[in-house]
Amino acid sequence: MPEPIHSTGIAAITGSTTDADLLTQTAIAVRAAASVLRERFGDVVRYRSREELMRALAANDDAALDVLRPRLALLRPDARFVEDELAGGALPPGEWWVLDPAEGNVNHLHALPEWAVTATLVRDSQPVLTAVHLPLTGETYTARAGAGARLDGRPLHVSRTTDLGLSLVATSQARPDEDEKVVRRIGSSITAMLFDALVVRTSVPATLHLLHVAAGRIDAFWQFAGARADLLPGALLVAEAGGRITDAEGRPWTPRSESFLAAAPGVHTEAVTTLSR
Repeated sequence: MPEPIHSTGIAAITGSTTDADLLTQTAIAVRAAASVLRERFGDVVRYRSREELMRALAANDDAALDVLRPRLALLRPDARFVEDELAGGALPPGEWWVLDPAEGNVNHLHALPEWAVTATLVRDSQPVLTAVHLPLTGETYTARAGAGARLDGRPLHVSRTTDLGLSLVATSQARPDEDEKVVRRIGSSITAMLFDALVVRTSVPATLHLLHVAAGRIDAFWQFAGARADLLPGALLVAEAGGRITDAEGRPWTPRSESFLAAAPGVHTEAVTTLSR
């Protein structure tokens, strides 16, 4: 059974190197991969079929992965890579790199600014460090288990809001091929939050909303289903910034959970109550 997440120039990295050093090098690798996507960003990429769309998405992924994977493999030669960025569930024992080489890939293709590159190291089912880079703003968000979350080296803290009625909250859209029950549950949850929260934001990708929760700009984010690569980076950032990570019913969250909630402690209970209606 997987453990719940706790609210708590490239050179080869040896086993004796600290996770702090590894995080520094991971952030360098993520920024290098993101610069490749930045060069590909600009005009709207037109597509006339699902097949053309998938090829365009894959081209972005491959361009970033060609830079990112060799650098991370050099940092941690024995760590394995998660091949399917849309997969969920627990990982086998050992170290795994969970990557989203173009988080918000559809936005990138549509010349929208909400996209990023992420890399998260998972060790024995626990995320231990993550780096997220937004090349259009130049921002790099990092977190290390037990050591806090940072934006370009500055500590991050979730908001101190204690009233859901004064809160800005967010969720992400279901995938186009999502189960109908999940889609309807998302719609019902948005309706419930429209009654109880101040402002409700709905957009992709999930990671960017979670960056805002970690930075105290958004008070809560929820999602139903979801992939490891969507949620692990932001979950670690929010937890290390002092937020609460559970499922939508308030139970401990793991990558096997069917829902996800990241919130400032002061509004977490109210958010659970709203989402449970």
